[in-house]
Amino acid sequence: MTINKPFLYYSIFYFMILACVSQAQDPKGLLKGTKAPFFYAYDQFNNSFDLEEQLQSGPVVLIFYRGHWCKYCNKQLEDLHDSLQFILDKGVSIVTVTPEKMEYIDETSQKFNNAFKIISDADMKIMDAYKVRFQVDKVSIAKYNIWGIHLNEFNGDNGPNLPVPATYIIEQNGNIKYVFFNEDYKKRITVKTILNNL
Repeated sequence: MTINKPFLYYSIFYFMILACVSQAQDPKGLLKGTKAPFFYAYDQFNNSFDLEEQLQSGPVVLIFYRGHWCKYCNKQLEDLHDSLQFILDKGVSIVTVTPEKMEYIDETSQKFNNAFKIISDADMKIMDAYKVRFQVDKVSIAKYNIWGIHLNEFNGDNGPNLPVPATYIIEQNGNIKYVFFNEDYKKRITVKTILNNL
């Protein structure tokens, strides 16, 4: 039987694309006990950030948030800010990740007095690595636009892609010690839960 190579290559490419789309549409999160994907990015001060390097100083609490426009995200970050010293006293760093453009990250950072690092996931690689990314459906986009939430403007090239607001507690050896993953964006990890799992 003769195999049509161009067709074969096209089919492989097609299914790879489908797999990526499926991942973006159906985020599952990473499991407790797995290795945290290392990443290199830039924070709100345009300083380079290397997760592997950061872990040398102690565990990391990695938090994904949707954007400056999300009141549930702001409440979560406010709670973190208010209890920040309790977490830092345990030798832990807090790192947050968002798909937003830097100008909106600056707004969030100033709101909380630059208390923790905010990473711009400019190419969505971090969200994909931690399996939290999904693409917002057209009906929701229309509702957001009515409410003045313009994802294409806020996220730039990332467009209508958001993370499930998950939290990962990562040990110094790179293992994920604790995972909070809930697709209901109204439900967030509490500071008490973070402290209990450090």
